[in-house]
Amino acid sequence: MTDYGFARASDETLGIRNDLAQQVIRALGDAGLPAFREGEAGSADRAGAVIHVEPDAETMSAAVSVTWRCDSGKLQSAVEDLASGRADTPATRYPGVIGAHMQLPLVRILLAAGIIATPTHDCTDPNHVLVFGRVSDLPPALRPGAGPLRSRASG
Repeated sequence: MTDYGFARASDETLGIRNDLAQQVIRALGDAGLPAFREGEAGSADRAGAVIHVEPDAETMSAAVSVTWRCDSGKLQSAVEDLASGRADTPATRYPGVIGAHMQLPLVRILLAAGIIATPTHDCTDPNHVLVFGRVSDLPPALRPGAGPLRSRASG
């Protein structure tokens, strides 16, 4: 069981998810971005791409996701403003604004590396990037550019 009482994914499934997470970290690192697993030692205050692997057996979305975390000083400023009742300040908006601006570049970098990724459309966590696998994992007929190109006239 996971922390929330759901069935835990099998070791084989978690191994596949963890391999995909490592590929995401490598792809983002190759592009020059800091990337690391959520919860890994020393990651609590790190800025960069945070990679999450879902431990649940069943997921409603992607089993691997990425979100952008800005500098811990900026996060602390947002928390301080919120704690003192100032909910709509530049400091409180900053982490979300930066996350939103980083979402599409993260998707594009992953797609360029052959990793299937898309922005989430979840209003409760709008900055996430969903990761579904590698293009090479798709059957040949479903891969981008599969099949002969035909002109519209011969269609």
